[in-house]
Amino acid sequence: MRYTGSCHCGKVAFEVEGELKEVIDCNCSICQRKGALLWFVPRGAVKMLTPDANLKTYTFGPARIKHRFCPECGIHPLGEGSMPDGTPMSAINVRCLDGVDLAALPVRHFDGRSM
Repeated sequence: MRYTGSCHCGKVAFEVEGELKEVIDCNCSICQRKGALLWFVPRGAVKMLTPDANLKTYTFGPARIKHRFCPECGIHPLGEGSMPDGTPMSAINVRCLDGVDLAALPVRHFDGRSM
């Protein structure tokens, strides 16, 4: 299925293709503060509809994940990193997708704080 998503002001917009079966609620220091519910997909499943220059990047610690956000409204619609095997992936903030019934999705809790 194809989903569309964006930040609040629309300066960052994207499409993502895949089957959304569950979301991940991570308790690491940044995810907990953002309140993000994440869906991990191969990076090739994401198509940016706005220029990459519309996004800013925040990294911390070992900088394995690029937390991408809109500098205008501050919303974090996605992140980028790699799976343990090196495969490029994107972490989609499902709260930024259009028409998704969040209450219908199973939530898997991930202890990112311990990593």
